[in-house]
Amino acid sequence: QVQLVESGGGLVQPGGSLRLSCVASGFTLDAYSIGWFRQAPGREREGVLCRSSSDGHTYYADSVKGRFTISRDNAKNTMYLQMNSLKPEDTAVYYCASGPPFFTDSNWYEHRAYNYWSQGTQVTVSS
Repeated sequence: QVQLVESGGGLVQPGGSLRLSCVASGFTLDAYSIGWFRQAPGREREGVLCRSSSDGHTYYADSVKGRFTISRDNAKNTMYLQMNSLKPEDTAVYYCASGPPFFTDSNWYEHRAYNYWSQGTQVTVSS
């Protein structure tokens, strides 16, 4: 059974950091692209970043460039989203998702391109 289980959300003050984990089961994580998305109340789901498995390239939303990074532990079949210098506008439910091996900068943020999704975790940035 293919499954993505996410953890690590919570409440953090502006300027703080959080690391989200995304554990895959039923498939090998590095064979697929992994994207991170977020959805704030009343807003559409938006792409945060994506690691394309075909070439290892990482795509970033402008709003998180320089603050968010992605990493992977193949032994644990886990992908991580490290979020630094968090801002109140980063508050949202965050999701990880698996997608096809090849993405470009014109389609990595299309959530319909991803097939499996985590349950989501709430990240709240507030003082």
